[in-house]
Amino acid sequence: MKKNKKGLDYIKEASLILSSMKDKINYTGFIEGDKIAHGYSDVIIADGFTGNVALKTAEGTATLVTTYLKKAMTSSLSSKIGYLFSRKAIKNFRQQMDPRKYNGAVFLGLNAIAVKSHGVTDAYGFANAISVAADMVEYKFITDLKEKLSKVNMLSLK
Repeated sequence: MKKNKKGLDYIKEASLILSSMKDKINYTGFIEGDKIAHGYSDVIIADGFTGNVALKTAEGTATLVTTYLKKAMTSSLSSKIGYLFSRKAIKNFRQQMDPRKYNGAVFLGLNAIAVKSHGVTDAYGFANAISVAADMVEYKFITDLKEKLSKVNMLSLK
């Protein structure tokens, strides 16, 4: 686990608590912003402002990359011909970079399911957020989470 010297005291304290439970949970510790998309962690915890900045930066980068790619692929006759050969791969790339596929942030600490959709998403993105909520209901997320947390017995750490 990476020791963090930066950040708010309550975040550092929460990290110490989670670190002390290493025999019960797989806590990996702090992660640098450039590693978020690498898949090292399944869950990233942040305060609302920081999380929003990270999310909007990732979405903006995805849009920028796909815009630059489109511009490059239409910049000359040879690039247009190259696009014809790589069209399927580029379509797959664009789908992987589409932030609407990952729309729906889960609010934890509630006694019910709460999924927040991105404010500027379209019907496809909103449908994905609804799908996240439906999956949480189907797989009894709240009940399962409460059960797992009771096994960890977080209250005994206080």
